[in-house]
Amino acid sequence: MKSKNVKFSIILMLFLEFAAWGAYLTSQGRYLGNIGMGSLIGWFFSVQGFVSIFMPALIGIIADKYIPAQKVLGYCHALAGISMVAAGVYGVQAGEAVQFAPLFALYTFSVAFFMPTIALTNTVSYNILAKGGEDPVTVFPKLRVFGTIGFIIMMLVSNWTGFQDNACQYILSGGISLILAIYSFTLPNCEITKAAAGEKTNLAEILGLKAFTLFKDSKMAIFFIFSFLLGAALQVSNGFANTFLANFGGIPEYANSFAVKNSNVILSISQVSETLCILLIPFFLKKFGIKVVMLMAMFAWTLRFGFFGLGNPNGGAWLFILSMIVYGVAFDFFNISGSLFVEQNTSKEIRGSAQGLFMLMTNGLGASIGSLAAQAVVTACTGGLQGTELMTGWSHAWYIFAAYAFVVGVLFMILFKNPQKKQAKA
Repeated sequence: MKSKNVKFSIILMLFLEFAAWGAYLTSQGRYLGNIGMGSLIGWFFSVQGFVSIFMPALIGIIADKYIPAQKVLGYCHALAGISMVAAGVYGVQAGEAVQFAPLFALYTFSVAFFMPTIALTNTVSYNILAKGGEDPVTVFPKLRVFGTIGFIIMMLVSNWTGFQDNACQYILSGGISLILAIYSFTLPNCEITKAAAGEKTNLAEILGLKAFTLFKDSKMAIFFIFSFLLGAALQVSNGFANTFLANFGGIPEYANSFAVKNSNVILSISQVSETLCILLIPFFLKKFGIKVVMLMAMFAWTLRFGFFGLGNPNGGAWLFILSMIVYGVAFDFFNISGSLFVEQNTSKEIRGSAQGLFMLMTNGLGASIGSLAAQAVVTACTGGLQGTELMTGWSHAWYIFAAYAFVVGVLFMILFKNPQKKQAKA
């Protein structure tokens, strides 16, 4: 397979993968608010984390041992796509009479099979690159950017088509998943690894639970605990920012502002910032070290939420823009530098499991519990309010989130000792 074809096949796969996610992730909170489920937004976002606790591991075992990864990717997207389309069709047909139980059930089934595909696309990409004679470590990050581009484009499509206000965003997402399901079966075959004769593995090794022994090391224990605490912030703005901007529409002076009418366009700046900040990480790590870079991320979350609380769609719109810009630092500087910290401070035998544990603490437990806690804060601050009082309540909620991120950052600065860079263990 020629190098250009190798790269294009991966680019298209990653583009579709994250386009399916971008079609609804930042806008479903707005839709749920429109149909009277604003108090349930946290459940829709927390379920992504809950299924991430076990589904990626189980699907990964199947891809490793039984069915080639590109086929597993196709099957997962077929199931996810069908269920997401069904959720969208139900939402459109039911209109304002939509019920929580059927919508949430269809959505949850879809998410349960979509979330493992994020890891599967990495597996398939590395396999394709290796077969094509390319170095995955140097080539893949450049290709991964096209996933973010797909995410941004679908955010804009949902905005400009008006899908951000209704259940059609689910149909759009599901349709993209179905296209990727078909495309997955055209990708080069990924080899499966069968256990050698007489090889014995226990359940803990299969599920990657051996990595939990890292908690015996106080430095690693502190790192993973703070990964959980910061992970609680990951889905807060995805879940509530669009609803927050839409609620300004209840105040006449803001109702026709650009930020209210085109909230997904504003929010897409966050993904642009994320793409650019990835390129800054090597410089900042070399210049300041991993602890300072992770602290930058934590205090960037403080600014992210604080700017939301201070801004408004007219004279304060520039604060929203600043909030989008710092998102790249907040998201990338911890997720990527944290992954590098795990890579440099774990042995080869459990390195993969340790990365899985890092994802579990951040995008699994952290994001799930954080989404539900954020829902409680938003409900307490905004419940039953209208107009300017409602927006004041939103500001209070954002300030609470900002204070939380600030406290986490200060505690991390005090408790986490700046590590010396280790040579990767063989």
